[in-house]
Amino acid sequence: MAGELRYAYYPGCVSQHMTRETNDSTRLVARKLGIGLYDMPRANCCGAGLLTDYDYRLYLALNARIFAEAEAMEMDIMTICSTCLMVMSTANRDLRRDPRLLEETNKVLAAAGLHYSGKVEVKQFLWVLAGDYGLERLGEHVTRPLGWLKVAPFYGCHSLRPSDALGFDDPEKPWSLEATIRALGAEPVEYRGKSKCCGFQVDLVAERTATRMTGVRLLEGKRNGADCFVTPCPFCHINLDNYQGLAEKAVDERIGMPVFHLSQLVGLAMGLSPRDLGLSRHLVSPEKVLK
Repeated sequence: MAGELRYAYYPGCVSQHMTRETNDSTRLVARKLGIGLYDMPRANCCGAGLLTDYDYRLYLALNARIFAEAEAMEMDIMTICSTCLMVMSTANRDLRRDPRLLEETNKVLAAAGLHYSGKVEVKQFLWVLAGDYGLERLGEHVTRPLGWLKVAPFYGCHSLRPSDALGFDDPEKPWSLEATIRALGAEPVEYRGKSKCCGFQVDLVAERTATRMTGVRLLEGKRNGADCFVTPCPFCHINLDNYQGLAEKAVDERIGMPVFHLSQLVGLAMGLSPRDLGLSRHLVSPEKVLK
């Protein structure tokens, strides 16, 4: 695709605070690739899925407000948060399917001087790389192929489901993360849990179950030969990296598995330094797999 790819950039709340290294590294990598990320200064929180059942109309209005800003910018939205991706994509699906619902939502937006016509697409960084940008083009920017690494891909639930709202990957047979790993010169590791839940959605109601789920996912990748994990989802990264110590206790086994944000793995292959990519913020040090 000729010319600069331009997106209204929606990093999401967690990527600006708890996992701010993924926001910083995404901006850095995008700039190196020539992908334009344009901030949305008026954008609000998408609701993180918490409002969907509590107040469906408010949930739609909040997300339509985000879409209206992007539409006014004449850009599609790119996010690095899979939960934001799922929440916004589901709202967008509902608004597009039901003209009456869209009309009612626009009446709410009108009070803020906004309008949404339904034209905006919502994408995550992985989809931009594997789809809009193209993996062959990405490969042209790889200056330090990661040939020594065997990488376990971890998609996360909200990158794949609900498939009728997301639609980029087959939720049972996804391909984009493995293909991106190969484009970076590394070897993807196949294992059953790559498209399953990390446990994050269970943390607040059944911590023991959640941490065991995290441990099982990590051990499965490790036993299939993975040197590290990579995920496009910051919430999955929190569970797989930050909570790995708890996961080790839940499965009664030492794991010691480094976990990269997608942007960090791309950045390493492009020759960016661990410091530039914020790798020191990880609880499980990735130093042992770096060269």
